[in-house]
Amino acid sequence: MNSDTQPNQSASPKAAQSTDKSLEAMRHFSITYAKRTGTYFCVDPGVTAVVIEGLAKHKDDLGSPLCPCRHYEDKAAEVEAAYWNCPCVPMRERKECHCLLFLTPDHDFAGDQQDITFDEIRTVTNQQHS
Repeated sequence: MNSDTQPNQSASPKAAQSTDKSLEAMRHFSITYAKRTGTYFCVDPGVTAVVIEGLAKHKDDLGSPLCPCRHYEDKAAEVEAAYWNCPCVPMRERKECHCLLFLTPDHDFAGDQQDITFDEIRTVTNQQHS
């Protein structure tokens, strides 16, 4: 891993963001899953960054990467049901990602990337939380 992809070792000072450990885990998962399924990240890397951050934050708060792009009345119950834990059932069964994280090559918003650096994600999410 080169220096532009390595997370710093401290947790984020902002409570609204995920820990570096969870963000790196979700970043690695997303890259691996995209490559394994032949899907691509959104053409707008800001979308990819925000979704991965949301997954990481849910992993910190709930113990599972619950889809961050949906509204839930009871997040804990949804984690327990596991339907919307990433990769969600629609993604696993039909390659349909509501979050625009994993897109088939023919999707209108599919880019050509299956990789994103830790720093790219933090740059986007730090701007949102400042």
